[in-house]
Amino acid sequence: MTSTLRCAQINRKLRICSIEAGGELGRRVRDMGLIPGAEVTVVGKAPLMDPMALRLRDFTMTLRNSEADHITVEPVEK
Repeated sequence: MTSTLRCAQINRKLRICSIEAGGELGRRVRDMGLIPGAEVTVVGKAPLMDPMALRLRDFTMTLRNSEADHITVEPVEK
């Protein structure tokens, strides 16, 4: 079942299915390593839920909800 990254639960491992952002935003998101097939974990969200902290490979990054809306993810089966 796919959803946007914005709707993801904390501490759930996810696989990126697609990036729907184009232009500068799409390029920037891909440059950060958020590409289809990559596995990420949402490790936290700010008190007002924006931004969110993601764990990708061996580093942590933050992403705004407006950016996360363009990323489709699916849960990784255990």
